[in-house]
Amino acid sequence: MRYSRQREALLDLLRSTKSHPDAEWLYTGLRKEYPNISLGTVYRNLRQLTEAGEIIELCYGNISHFDGDISPHYHMKCNNCNRIYDIPISSVSINLSGTDNFEVDTINLVINGTCRNCQ
Repeated sequence: MRYSRQREALLDLLRSTKSHPDAEWLYTGLRKEYPNISLGTVYRNLRQLTEAGEIIELCYGNISHFDGDISPHYHMKCNNCNRIYDIPISSVSINLSGTDNFEVDTINLVINGTCRNCQ
């Protein structure tokens, strides 16, 4: 992947937030520095960054959200406001007994519920 200032700015913006934004939010944020950037360029760069393992795409419903934190962690999604929160792996206990015939590579866990702000 060739170096691109716009891609680097996109990655910096994504890594600067914990909000797990969608492409539209990132597009709006990038237009401040790059007024001529297109939404297509944002989507193309998000796809390239995801394929390169630089970011994580979270597909919940019809909208993809993106996470600049690629360290191992899980997510909680509020069913009311749709906000996504990070959960440290150490906070969750998973029992994999009975999976002797299966080698686990990764676990993608999403806990759905209602966040404190929406309760």
